[in-house]
Amino acid sequence: MKGRGYAVKWSRRLCKRDLGTTACSHQANDSERGGIASRQIASHRTRSTHAAATSVLETLVPSVKTWDEVPGPKPLPLLGNTWRFIPYIGGYSVEHVDKVCLSLREKYGKCVKMAGLLGRPDMLFVFDAGEVERVFRGEDAAPHRPSMPSLMYYKHTLRKDFFGAEKDCGGVIAVHGDSWSAFRTKVSRVALSTGAAAQYTHQVGEVADAFVDRIRETRNPDLETPNDFLNEVHKWSLESLGLIALDTRLGCFESHEGSESQRLIDAVNTFFLCVGELELTAPWWRIYPTTMFKRYVAALDTILSVTLSHVERALKECSVSGSKSLLQDLVTAAGPRVAAVAALDMFLVGIDTTSNAVASTLYQLSLRPDVQEKLHTEITNVLQGRPLRAGDVSQMPYLKACIKEVLRMYPVVIGNGRQLTKDTVICDYNIPKGTQVIFQHYVMGNSEEYFSKASEFRPERWIQRSHYKHHPFASLPFGFGKRMCLGRRFAELEMHVVICKMVQAFKMEYHHEPLDYHVHPMYTPNGPIRLKLIER
Repeated sequence: MKGRGYAVKWSRRLCKRDLGTTACSHQANDSERGGIASRQIASHRTRSTHAAATSVLETLVPSVKTWDEVPGPKPLPLLGNTWRFIPYIGGYSVEHVDKVCLSLREKYGKCVKMAGLLGRPDMLFVFDAGEVERVFRGEDAAPHRPSMPSLMYYKHTLRKDFFGAEKDCGGVIAVHGDSWSAFRTKVSRVALSTGAAAQYTHQVGEVADAFVDRIRETRNPDLETPNDFLNEVHKWSLESLGLIALDTRLGCFESHEGSESQRLIDAVNTFFLCVGELELTAPWWRIYPTTMFKRYVAALDTILSVTLSHVERALKECSVSGSKSLLQDLVTAAGPRVAAVAALDMFLVGIDTTSNAVASTLYQLSLRPDVQEKLHTEITNVLQGRPLRAGDVSQMPYLKACIKEVLRMYPVVIGNGRQLTKDTVICDYNIPKGTQVIFQHYVMGNSEEYFSKASEFRPERWIQRSHYKHHPFASLPFGFGKRMCLGRRFAELEMHVVICKMVQAFKMEYHHEPLDYHVHPMYTPNGPIRLKLIER
């Protein structure tokens, strides 16, 4: 009788909502009759209740839709959607993928399919931070990033003799599965250990001081930075990375056209410039070596040879002097081959990303004198006239917040993603295994749905979080989870220190036309960053 009463209660609720009060009352009166007839009616009523509950649940829980139902631009026969990235014809620009993604979100919604890309898997753009969190938290032990076929071909075919010389020694970029997991485990013990970056504060500070001196010397008579200011920031990034990874000064600030350090900077720039074109346009390089693919391979060969020469030199110096560097730590933990490949990967992705983030931050600060002054006050109060020491940056929350705010609004990498290793439901669509899912953080980071006053530059949002709407998965400049950037701690240290030094030294102003941003190859201000630097 207790079970029957429970069924009656649910029947009344469902009937009242969906069938009307009169019909529900009639069934309730019938349920109180005794004997065999009552049990028969109860049995019939229970079946009816299940049917009604199923009907209601179907309306409350949407059914999973198929991949074919995901909205997005329709591919053409033979040409697919690749034609959309052809200059002057398709309307989609690699340089302005930010604007392309904004238009896709506006036209198609939070989940957009880009199918029919010649020579590559279908893509899914996701603009829903909640779905990003769910996918990241549910991934397995060895998640796949979008594969970068051109880099995989370089590592695993063209230069297999080097990257395949030892088991599980291909690095963390364009490597997947057990081999990636084994390599990352070896490196992360050193790179992600507590205090791994902080111990380099003094050395990184010395490089930042040298950068400030260099910029002071290269200003024009109007106290403005030169048109090639971004290249000077690249030199700072390379010098900082060389000191951290190899425990050696590369002499980048004394470099000139044709010097080894300038060749390395140029090669990294070429690598990133070519990647976008090789990955998003028709992959003719798979059929024959195109001009761009030849430039790409030559750039990678330069990065490999220059980096290895420094690695070999640093290893010899470490064995003689006993100096302690990240490279030496990696050698001790995992051997010289792993150390060399890890250093190569750091140089491959650690120069352009960090330098563009710093250049963008300096530009944004130059537009906001009030933010600069607040930041200068914080730095002055912490340092009290003494040199920067390990641990000081942790006492500068506004400094960290300023950089986070720049990377929210203008992320140097506007999206990151995964290549699905299994069928996955995203935004109520069944997305098949092998699809490349792009989490579009530029769009989400600038959305009022996830950040209150999203169009306003407000570093305070990262300090007074209870006062501002904030979704932790809408802005992820270093990724998340197993494939989070291995060099994050070092990149943050470099950025925090150099911004600190620049604000200490100068009041920064900008007196030219506002700069739009474009992907070239990072998401960066489009045009010369001519900052007026006034001595404090």
